Amino acid sequence: MTLRSLDGHVRRLIAPLAALWAACALAPSASSNTISECFSENNERRIAGCSELIDNPNLDPGTKSLAYAMRALALSLEGALTQALPDYDRAIELDPGSAMALNNRAWVHYKLDRLSEGMSDVERSLALAPTSPHAHDTRAHIRQAQGERTAALRDYEQAIRFGGEHLVKLYQCGLEAQGIYRGPIDGLYTRDVRRALEICVSSATCDPLPADEECRAATS
Repeated sequence: MTLRSLDGHVRRLIAPLAALWAACALAPSASSNTISECFSENNERRIAGCSELIDNPNLDPGTKSLAYAMRALALSLEGALTQALPDYDRAIELDPGSAMALNNRAWVHYKLDRLSEGMSDVERSLALAPTSPHAHDTRAHIRQAQGERTAALRDYEQAIRFGGEHLVKLYQCGLEAQGIYRGPIDGLYTRDVRRALEICVSSATCDPLPADEECRAATS
């Protein structure tokens, strides 16, 4: 299974960027350029900027937790999943109430086939943020990998309930790529989409999410 769009999933998994930016902007001795680099869409710049923030001795624990989580995300997107885990561990140690970091770590565990660890993290994330579509999607993927078809489908539908049209479009596009959906990419959760999801959850190798490079125009 290829690495899916963690950036979108985060995940499909991050609080609004403006709120995170505001939190970091309050950090003493942190330059605006360093902060912008940590939140860059370029992973190399993100890693460098977040590393500089992490090394700032004046950062408060919450802001440092965000920096660790963002660097972990960048490492994950680069395929360095095992390297991302210690950063997520540190982010959660600094902020045990970070539903985003817990969900992202759960996704990395899922990618590494550490399903029980992933399930533990995503359950904690959902306890903190029960309406997170991204966490429901993560748990759906884990349950699908565990062969729990009915529970996986229920979680995908909860993800749709809370994620709305954008997430439906992602699923439509991913299911189309799997060859099991041929309808429009319109964000409507129809019987055809549900049937395609039912088919998908019956296979451990089917992923209803599209690859990172797919569906950008259709879901923007």
